[in-house]
Amino acid sequence: RLVSLPNHPHPRRPPLMNIARSLKLVAWSLGLLLAGPLLLWTAPTAAQQLVNPAEPETVYRLDTVIDDLAQATVVYLGETHDSQADHAAQLQIIEALYRRSHRLAIGMEMFQRPFQAALDQYLAGTISEAELRQRTEYDQRWGYAWANYAPILRFAKEHQIPLLALNTPTEVTQKVAQKGLSALTPNERRWIPPDADIDLSSQSYRQFLRPIYDEFHDGHGTASGFENFFLSQVLWDETMAEAIARFLTTHPQHQVVVLAGQGHIVYGYGIPSRVARRQARRRFSQRLVLLNPSPLLHTDDTTGLADYLWQSEADREPSVTP
Repeated sequence: RLVSLPNHPHPRRPPLMNIARSLKLVAWSLGLLLAGPLLLWTAPTAAQQLVNPAEPETVYRLDTVIDDLAQATVVYLGETHDSQADHAAQLQIIEALYRRSHRLAIGMEMFQRPFQAALDQYLAGTISEAELRQRTEYDQRWGYAWANYAPILRFAKEHQIPLLALNTPTEVTQKVAQKGLSALTPNERRWIPPDADIDLSSQSYRQFLRPIYDEFHDGHGTASGFENFFLSQVLWDETMAEAIARFLTTHPQHQVVVLAGQGHIVYGYGIPSRVARRQARRRFSQRLVLLNPSPLLHTDDTTGLADYLWQSEADREPSVTP
């Protein structure tokens, strides 16, 4: 089912006591800290629902929601990376949006910016899917099951939908997390926005991330360690936002569907707010869809969490990895 949430430009963050607990159960992309999500959903069935966490009894028809998503400049589909249900939902939504308009592009956190040329070559038919996987160093740099993303890539190739490599190179984010921006070489800086475009001012985002850092370090993290961690996360978000905004500047009639971990999307703190900042001078709108989020996200004030929650099955039990 699909549920709709109130859309507020300056959302309130959830209670701090719940953040670390909740984000362990959503699709969080902080590879710098977390090995992976702890909760896996079962595979999707024919029944999906779209719901509103603020009004959990309100269920929306998929066609109605797709009509709304089709009006947005950017649509974010927040995933748990190893959830088959999430990737099936992404493909279903992409197919539905493509039927509304062929001016579609797909931005993917799964591919890092130095490998954009390989995506272009794959779309052009000059390299195979196996070569794409090899040339993007997918298994080393992302590592989640290729089979989960392959149907989306094949659909893009069949219909010549641009694919955008959004992510910061792993070695850049890891170096920033350990040593800060000043440690980057000029060559490494090629793949990230200028320092002036890296906005660290959001106190809400800072407070949102602090419990994640503290829990990982068992309360023994340092102030400088958190600052570098926060900087690396913002850098990650800003890099992806810059890639999306650049594409929209050269393709203003296109809609971009962004596939990324839910941690980069929830409350609009990560990528969405930074794309919006870069698009402030044009008519622009965004929609946030969280795919199969943890029920824990429904327990507190979810104002501004997202526009829609997608649940691939009603009344199902999650399976938890050891």
